[in-house]
Amino acid sequence: MDKLLITGGQPLAGELRISGAKNAALPILAATLLSDKPVSVGNIPHLHDITTTLELLGQMGVDLMVDEKMNIEVNANHINKFEAPYELVKTMRASILVLGPLLARFGEAHVSLPGGCAIGTRPVDIHIDSLIKMGANIQVEAGYIHATAKRLIGCHLLLDKVTVTGTENILMAAALADGVTIIENAAKEPEVTDLAHFLNKMGAKITGIGSDILTVEGVERLGVENLRYEILPDRIETGTYLVAGAITRGRVKLKNTDPRILDAVLVKLREAGADIECGDTWIELNMHGKRPKAVNIRTAPYPAFPTDMQAQFTALNSVADGIGLITETVFENRFMHVQELLRMGAQIKLESNTAICSGAEHLTAAPVMATDLRASASLVLAGLVAQGETLVDRIYHIDRGYDHIEEKLTQLGATIRRVPN
Repeated sequence: MDKLLITGGQPLAGELRISGAKNAALPILAATLLSDKPVSVGNIPHLHDITTTLELLGQMGVDLMVDEKMNIEVNANHINKFEAPYELVKTMRASILVLGPLLARFGEAHVSLPGGCAIGTRPVDIHIDSLIKMGANIQVEAGYIHATAKRLIGCHLLLDKVTVTGTENILMAAALADGVTIIENAAKEPEVTDLAHFLNKMGAKITGIGSDILTVEGVERLGVENLRYEILPDRIETGTYLVAGAITRGRVKLKNTDPRILDAVLVKLREAGADIECGDTWIELNMHGKRPKAVNIRTAPYPAFPTDMQAQFTALNSVADGIGLITETVFENRFMHVQELLRMGAQIKLESNTAICSGAEHLTAAPVMATDLRASASLVLAGLVAQGETLVDRIYHIDRGYDHIEEKLTQLGATIRRVPN
């Protein structure tokens, strides 16, 4: 199991190209199961979760062609297996996203209850209850969801809570359902919007995209000739590298990204003292060598501050000037990185779902262990400013969500390398 060895103290400077969004690529790859024509998807990030998804599709009988730039052509016309086995998907929550497409197009799905990061309860009840309301027969036995349906029926669904994967699963299922499906309290994240646009490109009839009420008029079939779709940029990767620039008092320019989907993060970075300039596809951050200021943050569903950026800003507040409060409202166990930051000299006090950070003048390198995807990013950020050599263990979490993180940080001037266990 590899580790990352980081020597801190160097302000970052330079330019980076941002990868495609993992959280858009995974549902869109699942949605290709709905098409009766080959589909080409571009701007796919090179990540472990993507590899797992491709392996899952391949095991079902999907024909896949991947080129050297990670453009993927998917042909789901020869599928002969409707199962997502536990052995393959135990580390990846997004596996649940094949449930809706398999059921809608093929009338059958056997999907393992998902795994992923241990950051809190993420129940699939909303997925299951919604599909049952659409006419599916579903049993949950021995860790698997067994679902069948002759054809799903459109209906009015009011979701109990905002759920990204729940909205995506229902959206895909409704695209081939008989009649109209209305999804109220739908998630509005850019990745959900990207999926909806992709489905419409395949011939779906979805309106209300970008709002919390989605209306889906079911169609008989999906698929168009020569469809090519580009995944939107990864806003969390973008935000992470912006924080890397801010925490090291440096200057970074990120290309192939979209400032419009990062408003809440950019507001907080400006509050932290960063000068930020934006174009249509780029963002530049400059700290002018200044120590960041502490900021207060409260996570909530989009367009509010994203929970996936909370750990990175906890690291930023650890060395910022002043006291910052970070309140986590989305996942109850998402402060596991705090214990590791304390080992590096951070001054953080946890009270219920709030982390009170008193910025330290500096952090000290220590061996630390990643507990989930975004927590691991926060430890890398802390290592960039810590005195000495920080060793980050269990970085398989990082590889699930960051495309060659050590190479990109090296490109910005960081001293970081991957070392074997």
